[in-house]
Amino acid sequence: MKKGTKIILVLMCLVLVIACIAVVGTAAEKARLVRGKPVPMFRGNANEIYYMNVMVSGVEYWFPVYEMFKQCAWELGVKSAYTGTTEYDVTKQIASFEQVLVKKPAGIMVHPMNADAFVEPINRAIDSGVPIITFAADSPNSKRRMFITSDNKNEGNVAADAICKDIGEGEIACLENPGQSNHDLYIKSFIARVESKWPKCKVVARAATNQDTAKAYASVLAIIQAHPDLKVVITPEAPSAQGAAQAIKEKGGKIKLLTRDLNISILDMIKAGTLWGAINPDQGIQGYFGMLSLFVSKHSELIDPMSDYKIKKVNPVQLPFIDNGMTVVTKENADAFYWDKYLKRQGTKGINE
Repeated sequence: MKKGTKIILVLMCLVLVIACIAVVGTAAEKARLVRGKPVPMFRGNANEIYYMNVMVSGVEYWFPVYEMFKQCAWELGVKSAYTGTTEYDVTKQIASFEQVLVKKPAGIMVHPMNADAFVEPINRAIDSGVPIITFAADSPNSKRRMFITSDNKNEGNVAADAICKDIGEGEIACLENPGQSNHDLYIKSFIARVESKWPKCKVVARAATNQDTAKAYASVLAIIQAHPDLKVVITPEAPSAQGAAQAIKEKGGKIKLLTRDLNISILDMIKAGTLWGAINPDQGIQGYFGMLSLFVSKHSELIDPMSDYKIKKVNPVQLPFIDNGMTVVTKENADAFYWDKYLKRQGTKGINE
């Protein structure tokens, strides 16, 4: 084939490619028309940054939440960032929230350590045009756009039913974190369920441990001393469970331990039989739909619901509650919840990549 003929063929191929692109582009534009009006693409700006803000940022519970938060952001063509404080201190968490707000973010998904303390910061953010949604814990009196969680009341009910059915009758102790609204609701619901549905079971002791492993260890030792017939200890989170497990082991290991949330140590204890089980919210769904909800709240032009939002001049995206679901984790299904195995399945380096 002559050189000139090759050039002509290459040019013809280029023309065909350009024509195909034009046809596809035209089809795409037509597909974006609804009743003759253009519909915005479900895609963000690469400069938009959506933040996830937490308290005690090193807690492993947050990692799968942020993994899916980050994945959803990537799919939408926007950026994500993980922020919070390393200490169990509401004042410091609010300070970290304020630091994010100064950056004029596209939106913030926050786990408020205390509901009332976050009302003013959240309202100020909303008034400045920054969408805010809460997750895992709420600030219901604030102007937050929505709340996504696994329903802490239901978790308490499920936990009570599961452990009371297993023991049949006996004494129970509850460790708790007063002031952290989601944990308060979980423990309150657990106790109410035991009292209403399981008359042969009784909560005989409560102790505030505030996610402190050492406090949990000391508290459980004291409770066992005061209640030698104790059958169960429950905790609202993993750090307290780790301290409780050590105390139970030293006292013979016959007391059942039920916690909430997971980390590698908790999973290993479940598989070893040291820990009866754990109530675990679906963290990935929480993160993914949290990010998606933030995005839609930021880009409310994507929807036009039949409501009076235009008359009221408010954001049409108002979802009071999204339930992300939950699982009771036991020996039978514990392998599905290991962070390293999950990341391998995801094919990603994870939260710090």
